[in-house]
Amino acid sequence: MFIPLTDESPTNLPEKFTFPFYYHPHPVAMLAVSELQKRLVEADFHHDFGIDNTIRAGAIGKMFGVLVVQKPSGEIGYLAAFSGKLGNSNHHAGFVPPVYDLLDEKGFFRKEEAEVNDLTIELQGLENDPEYRILLKEVVQCQLSFNDWVSKEKQSLKWAKKIRQEKRDAFDQDNQSAYLRLIEELKHESIHQQLAFKRAQQIKQVELEKILGKLAIKEKEIQDLKEKRAVMSASIQNRIFQSYTFLNPALEQKSLLDIFKDTPFKTPPAGAGECAAPKLLQYAFLNQLKPIAMAEFWWGMSPDSEIKVHREYYPACRGKCEPILSHMLKGIEMDVNPMSINPAEGKDLPILYEDDYLLVVNKPAEFLSVPGKTIVDSVQTRIHQKYPGATGPLLVHRLDMSTSGIILIAKKKDIHESLQKQFLKRTVEKRYVALLQGYVKSTQGEIQLPLRVDLEDRPRQLVCYEHGKHALTKFEVIERTKGHTRVYFYPHTGRTHQLRVHAAHASGLNAPIIGDDLYGQKADRLCLHAAFLSFWHPITKERMEISCPAPF
Repeated sequence: MFIPLTDESPTNLPEKFTFPFYYHPHPVAMLAVSELQKRLVEADFHHDFGIDNTIRAGAIGKMFGVLVVQKPSGEIGYLAAFSGKLGNSNHHAGFVPPVYDLLDEKGFFRKEEAEVNDLTIELQGLENDPEYRILLKEVVQCQLSFNDWVSKEKQSLKWAKKIRQEKRDAFDQDNQSAYLRLIEELKHESIHQQLAFKRAQQIKQVELEKILGKLAIKEKEIQDLKEKRAVMSASIQNRIFQSYTFLNPALEQKSLLDIFKDTPFKTPPAGAGECAAPKLLQYAFLNQLKPIAMAEFWWGMSPDSEIKVHREYYPACRGKCEPILSHMLKGIEMDVNPMSINPAEGKDLPILYEDDYLLVVNKPAEFLSVPGKTIVDSVQTRIHQKYPGATGPLLVHRLDMSTSGIILIAKKKDIHESLQKQFLKRTVEKRYVALLQGYVKSTQGEIQLPLRVDLEDRPRQLVCYEHGKHALTKFEVIERTKGHTRVYFYPHTGRTHQLRVHAAHASGLNAPIIGDDLYGQKADRLCLHAAFLSFWHPITKERMEISCPAPF
């Protein structure tokens, strides 16, 4: 699987290995990617990548990766891998094998998967059995009929009770003995009717329970089979997790279960270990190849829910790969994690407006609104330092770290509450300026794409119509230049990365914001700026309008 680089062996190899979760590919990795992509153009994997962007059933892109390695002899080359299966196969010439081959016909998975499938077929047979389906209908009809009968009988008893009361009220109570006889007769009549109702109810209840008993026998058979299948599936899954074992440079082995037991997941998520990066490193360690640099890229059409661009580089996913790679890269000196460096170092926080109650600042790009997990420096931290006597939460709203522009800050708790109510009631007007990569045809319009977090790759967001939250953005094109479109964004909701996803997604504007390192291409900065904010001043009751021109 070792492929020598066809160009002259590079001399400027990286001193440290690629930090896999945020990187710009090293030139030697880009060279390997270029050679692999030439092969992909010519190869036939019996898989429709949808490269022509024509929507077809089954067409979808795939993540590929390269690992530049060095042999003990000093020769430089690279390994190639794809995530998951390709053309319903785990093995293709020129690509490293999987860490564990689930498709191996001789392996336990194929055999036990067939047994689970047999149980599924048997279960479907029981659930579609005509006698069972008839019983289900009979039970529903009997319950409806029984409930209807009970309702009518109770209404009849209620009516009879009313008639008896009318008889009592109309009777001449001066004839005491006759009145007492009437009361006794009415009492017996009531008891007789109640007993007749209860006897009839018991008879009908017995008839219903007979049908329910027959149904319970069938459903127990179905439930027992479901439980048997669940136990078998869990056993298979556990064996799979144990079969996936990963090495590191010291050749220490860990299974998926061991790797994920101390993570928030506790158990491995689906597809863990099938990504390109673990495959590449596993093969390198098994074959005494020294990892030099790594890069992963997307090839083909983007999935409906995600934003992936053909040929673009992407970091390893955090949910599935970070725990695995933390073990596999143990002892390897890596590039500094860019996310551990304070991006606000040396940057000022200009004040656009200030009075005794609130202030408005212009947050620079790459500057946290609130403290992060490892970086404390932020707008909130600096405001606390500047105004130690201020009360309340201070920041009325936030901007993404990479987004620049206007942030509204309250100096007192009651001011904060008043301003927040305006945001909740949507009486605050917001306008963002963005520079997009691409040409937007429509002059104006709106984008409605529901969003949720990608649980396996935070903080990325997915478009999800099943579990996503409503997200609405209105836009207006203000300028078109060669290859770029400048727009105003008016967000009506405030979801995480809303403007970035709505710009980049194929069902949105299909034009990522320039510099978007999550949904587009990395550049000097994200060209998204909060340029205008209008709100009612909580004390003066004046309409405030704050503007801040975009720096791009």
